[in-house]
Amino acid sequence: MAATTAPWAPTTATAVLVLADGTVIEGKGLGARGEAVGEVCFNTALTGYQEILTDPSYASQIVTFTFPHIGNIGANDEDMEDLNPAARHGAVGAVFRAEVTNPSSYRSASHLDAWLRQRGIVAISGLDTRALTAHIRETGMPNAIIAHSEDGRFDLEALKAKAREWSGLEGLDLAEKASSGQSSVWTETPWVWDEGYGTQGEAAMHIVAIDYGVKRNILRLLAGLGAKVTVVPARTSAEDILAMEPDGVFLSNGPGDPAATGKYAVPVIQKLIEAGVPIFGICLGHQILALALGGKTQKMHQGHHGANHPVKDHTTGKVEIVSMNHGFAVESKSLPAGVDETHVSLFDGTNCGIALAGKPVFSVQHHPEASPGPQDSHYLFKRFANLIRERRGEPALAER
Repeated sequence: MAATTAPWAPTTATAVLVLADGTVIEGKGLGARGEAVGEVCFNTALTGYQEILTDPSYASQIVTFTFPHIGNIGANDEDMEDLNPAARHGAVGAVFRAEVTNPSSYRSASHLDAWLRQRGIVAISGLDTRALTAHIRETGMPNAIIAHSEDGRFDLEALKAKAREWSGLEGLDLAEKASSGQSSVWTETPWVWDEGYGTQGEAAMHIVAIDYGVKRNILRLLAGLGAKVTVVPARTSAEDILAMEPDGVFLSNGPGDPAATGKYAVPVIQKLIEAGVPIFGICLGHQILALALGGKTQKMHQGHHGANHPVKDHTTGKVEIVSMNHGFAVESKSLPAGVDETHVSLFDGTNCGIALAGKPVFSVQHHPEASPGPQDSHYLFKRFANLIRERRGEPALAER
């Protein structure tokens, strides 16, 4: 990871990753031509690269995959997680160890290179991703710029300046940009082997999902509970939400700094809590809920990104392996009396879940819908449904 000092780099490299500290890493370019600035993180998942790259929570981030072989199952139209693919919400860049090979999967519809180019994602392969991961672990997630040019010519000084001058994610509200532009009803249910996705039938409850950058699989699991799911934009007022007469409100995942998004989201959530409606939050929704309840959030050193993170559920005493994707976290010590810590990371002890005592309100930091990742935490969707059923005087569902 030695820095290159020449103003131009006409080498065999067709892509470079330039860190804000001036480090220049050369490799082979693929995907979109051009350049993209963002924060570099690493993801330890062994599968699901397409779901990862289309997760809106990765907006303004460059994802380094620690698993060396990426692209070997190609890409398709079923494994995308952003609600509006045309808007291309998700990672701006990708870093791979090995060169992307031709796909070998019956589900493949295109080569990953072509799919990345279509999505506008700038990518680079041939890097020592272990060294880059170690660098992030030691120094934190750096701001950087990734550039791809077929002629191998790069103005390195200009790229260094752009990486150095980028403001970073702190103080940045990205949720509004990642959010839906208008309300819609979601009806797709979870994927079944040899059948694909289903369609939600008669609704047993009505859930309003506030979209801060929601993942499709979250909405599928909500619909799979028999819920009519109405997706609303991030800035929808509490009055408009309550006018829809929801049985429950879901606070979605999303990108950016929760404190920035919280400036307009927190007052809405506080009114919903006062109204007594059951509330469930995930990821950014969890962080904003904590802010609404009087807690604080902080930027993490290296974040949690992967599908193999151990989390303990204090309400059951069980340890789950979960999917994670966040660079901010709720400060456990900031949680006021009456807000219980329900889940905790066994990697570093950071907060992964809260519940409001005496109210049907809870949230988790990890991604129980996975996609990609294990399904250990799917029960949390039934826990949400049971809060709704309890409020309506109906018998509870078995969580597991």
